[in-house]
Amino acid sequence: MEITGWKIKFFWLKARIGIQGNELADTLAKEAAANTDTAECYYKVPKSVVKSELNAASVAKWQREWDLTTKGQITKAYFP
Repeated sequence: MEITGWKIKFFWLKARIGIQGNELADTLAKEAAANTDTAECYYKVPKSVVKSELNAASVAKWQREWDLTTKGQITKAYFP
């Protein structure tokens, strides 16, 4: 979905005090930072890392099986 006609403006503000929504955001952020009951979640990793690790594991498994097989000895001489 493409959204057109939007204008985004960035402003420098000396302080966020009194700006609608920011005071609530500050309060919620402070509560979240002080809450020690919240479980940390470090399990999210980029898709590129998952793909890379799966590829490496697949190649390693294939190589182990190739090394253990007794078939294809002539082919193994050319493709160790």
